[in-house]
Amino acid sequence: MKLYFGNMVTTVTTLMIVSLVGFVGYSIGNRSNINFWGRRSLFVLAYGLVICCFAAARDGLDKTIQYTIDGSCNPGIFSLVSVPNIVGCVGAAIIMIAAIATPIAKSQHMREIWFYVMSGGVMLKIVVMEIARIIQMF
Repeated sequence: MKLYFGNMVTTVTTLMIVSLVGFVGYSIGNRSNINFWGRRSLFVLAYGLVICCFAAARDGLDKTIQYTIDGSCNPGIFSLVSVPNIVGCVGAAIIMIAAIATPIAKSQHMREIWFYVMSGGVMLKIVVMEIARIIQMF
């Protein structure tokens, strides 16, 4: 429980992740009633970026980078070249490609598809990072 509710940053990050997953799930579940997929993609992009910043602070990514550069502090929970960080970068690339393609898309159907692509990148990052955090505890 401390892993997800140990302090204010972990608690807020956990609640934000759960709310984003709920939003994506709700959007997919009610896809027949949604008329503006671009707005949903924009929300996932912006809110996902905020969550990513909180998760980086939670996991000590800034400390990992500083440790790698000059060794002046203890590293965060993942090394700079690790599966969670590499998958995080791949997920971020998927999200950015979808974010660029969504406003270019001419139809709501294509925007819906790009929403799914973006959501897939978000879910990839969340699943890999959270599994890696659980593994780090043992």
